[in-house]
Amino acid sequence: MNGMDVFAVVVEQQSLNRASRILNLSQPALSRKIMALEQDLRVKLFERKGKRLELTRVGSTCYEYAVKMRSLTQELLQNIHEFNSGDMPSSITIGASLTTLQSTLPDLITLYTGEYPQTDIKALTGKTHEIVTLVREKKVDIGLVASSIDHADLHCDPLFDDHLCLVLPAGHPYMERPTLNLSDIHELPMILFSKGTWYRILMDELFHRYAVFPNVKMEIDSFEAIIRLVSTCKAATLLPMSYLRRSLLDNNDLIIRNVAELEQTKRTTSLIYVEEAARNPTIQNFISKARQYFPEVKV
Repeated sequence: MNGMDVFAVVVEQQSLNRASRILNLSQPALSRKIMALEQDLRVKLFERKGKRLELTRVGSTCYEYAVKMRSLTQELLQNIHEFNSGDMPSSITIGASLTTLQSTLPDLITLYTGEYPQTDIKALTGKTHEIVTLVREKKVDIGLVASSIDHADLHCDPLFDDHLCLVLPAGHPYMERPTLNLSDIHELPMILFSKGTWYRILMDELFHRYAVFPNVKMEIDSFEAIIRLVSTCKAATLLPMSYLRRSLLDNNDLIIRNVAELEQTKRTTSLIYVEEAARNPTIQNFISKARQYFPEVKV
């Protein structure tokens, strides 16, 4: 037991006699340890008041640090024990867009934590270029982006392809049309992702290519908000196919209409990470689960 631990016991017992019994040291040996600590610290820790020991002002400060040091030592030993026993909690920080966080990640995280329940998963949100930067700067372990990223210092694992589709609320006039093409979107009241998001960039490129300009009523970052407002406002929207689970459509009285030009808007969703992260067993397990899961994703 080091000098600071011995000192803490003396303070807590308020008696050299009681402390010596607890520490299994003779009183002279205990006194020598306290004196040695005072010499090392170059301060006087106690004042004797008759048979009582009273902490000096600097002694009180030293005791506070002694308690912190003891707590840190116990925490370290516990972590070492958990590591040696294979029970060490692990963590993953994932970077993704808000929409991906709301729609794509929950099922994957549920699947992963079902097998690795002790893993602490955190998430940071941002646009695609921001996620790439976070991964490169090692501020997140893994990025999930709606793009195929080509960077020399990044690994990019394609997970799945999807495309935009037209989503309509129940009762929308376009529900009864036998076929639809992109020109039908011109001046159509719509709720779309905010400008600057990856899918909105894709949409705007498509609109300009076909000289089609919808009547954009709202621009929103949140996928969940778009889903709710489409029904409330009786407006249409464009959303990636992979986001649209059957239960989500049914619960919000929404339908999908196929538009040929939209099926050409294919985008690859990928995992990105640096090589150092890939050597981490926890990250390896997450990547493996993602590869297994996403081919099974169905609308």
